Amino acid sequence: MPADVQACRVAIAGASSLGGKELKQLIEDNAFPAAEIRLLDEELAAGRLTEAGGEPVVIQTVDEGSFERVRFAFFTGSPAFTARHWEAAHRAGATVVDLSGGLADVPSARRWIPALDAVLPPPSPKSDDHVAGLFLSPPAPVIVTCSLAAAFSGFSLERLALVFFQPVSERGQAGIEELETQTIKLLSLQPIAREVFDAQVAFNLLDRYGEASAERLADARSRIGCEVSGYLAGRLPAPAIQLVQAPVFYGCAFTAYAEFGSPPETASLQQALNAVGLQVGAPNEPAPSNVSVAGESRILLSQAERDPNVERGYWFWGAADNLRLAAVNAIRIAEKLLAS
Repeated sequence: MPADVQACRVAIAGASSLGGKELKQLIEDNAFPAAEIRLLDEELAAGRLTEAGGEPVVIQTVDEGSFERVRFAFFTGSPAFTARHWEAAHRAGATVVDLSGGLADVPSARRWIPALDAVLPPPSPKSDDHVAGLFLSPPAPVIVTCSLAAAFSGFSLERLALVFFQPVSERGQAGIEELETQTIKLLSLQPIAREVFDAQVAFNLLDRYGEASAERLADARSRIGCEVSGYLAGRLPAPAIQLVQAPVFYGCAFTAYAEFGSPPETASLQQALNAVGLQVGAPNEPAPSNVSVAGESRILLSQAERDPNVERGYWFWGAADNLRLAAVNAIRIAEKLLAS
């Protein structure tokens, strides 16, 4: 960040969410030029005492003056909360950066992954018809998928497929608490609660939730696919994506399969992956996991492995801190705009 960039006011709308807490911590740790951080949320979270910049702060509800003189309004709560309030922030002159997906159906909002600007061609004129000040910062699986697609764009890529192992933190604090209580109850041979997932998540892998769940895993997969295709539109084909609910609290692990027209050298693949910001481990290093990526701002990958039956096929294993990666991307959007 240039030293002459003037400090600005920032609002985090959805401050009590896991993503909101991660973003606030990142802003403070990375010395982002925030003269003030306003913490906003829904009525249920209003009044909670927290801290910002080392000072005690009370989370406020959104009102007419919430976004006054705010440079960046980061939305980290529910999509419905974002849909209700983003226009107020935009009218007040704030640049809206949405991490919640609430602007996914707003055509004038631009999806942006700044780390890929130098690798991918610019969006087509049709997809670049955006209103100034509206940005979508994608979730971790979208960033991972688009980064791999961009890395392989210089090779004769024929197909790319990814399977993500989603942590329960994607369902917020309620998801974390349900996995914790299920684990304790199962170890004690007691009945388990199913309010969030309507299914046993602990010690289990799921390709869908129970019928009574307020959300469906298939819908989450569709949202990821739509965001990937929306970002890559007119630039690269969209890869295939599958989503599995894993019994882990934080961190998104994934496996990817890439098949090329002609098999590239492993060293060339590693160089291309590094060019888009991915960190490939050395051959003798332990493979990344949802535990080892905690607090990491980059996507970690193990060495590419050739498929034993398909000569032109390669397998990749990786992981990313789902909360940190999304927050870092949002901060990069703001930094790019401040520097421009």
